[in-house]
Amino acid sequence: MNVPTRDQTRLVIVGATGMVGGYALRYALDHPAVKSATAIVRRKLDISHPKLNQVVHRDFADCSALAEALSGQDGAVFCLGAYTGAVSDAELRTITVDYPIEFARVLHASSPGAAFSFLSGSGADPTGRSRMPFARYKGEAEKALLAAGFPRLYIFRPAYIYPVEPRKEPNFSYRVLRAIYPAFRLLFPNQVIRADDLACSMVEAVVSEAGQRGGPVFENRDIRAMVELLRRQRR
Repeated sequence: MNVPTRDQTRLVIVGATGMVGGYALRYALDHPAVKSATAIVRRKLDISHPKLNQVVHRDFADCSALAEALSGQDGAVFCLGAYTGAVSDAELRTITVDYPIEFARVLHASSPGAAFSFLSGSGADPTGRSRMPFARYKGEAEKALLAAGFPRLYIFRPAYIYPVEPRKEPNFSYRVLRAIYPAFRLLFPNQVIRADDLACSMVEAVVSEAGQRGGPVFENRDIRAMVELLRRQRR
């Protein structure tokens, strides 16, 4: 299997209209090692870039129509998701479990050598024993992806993701966490990660194999360590 070199990476990003996915797309477009970035979106993004290719796809329960767009890709960053409480439990499971598994099926069939970065969450439970639906569903997705046959799979389990830019928070808990973030970061540094840092690590894992010495599962502490290593390498 040939690992893509730094001057030829063709990257797919799913969830580019979201917080982490948006940062991932911007980071990829600015990355000198990324040849092209294909954003799979439900609605077209209001941006243009020489590297950017947008593919509108509304039904992630069936990604068969994406086979051509996913052919010849070197890697994918999957950030599509939903907040607990924002949708029904049935829809949360569909988005959290069915969508990434279906996308991974078509990606692997179209580009069997592609690497895959998956946005999971802290507490994800592949055993299915957790009482928290989100943890069970993320764990179920992780388990399926680990068995999907990707040559390089990176599972990111962030804790609280700090939005960086102002936004309308999805629920009361997130409003509280944003308000106390400065103190929370100092007291519990391994329980927080900036959205842009998380996005950077997910892209670099695929592009520069930044996660080769660890994983395939990266907890919040591991993600922070990867970000610090990347910063030292840039100095």
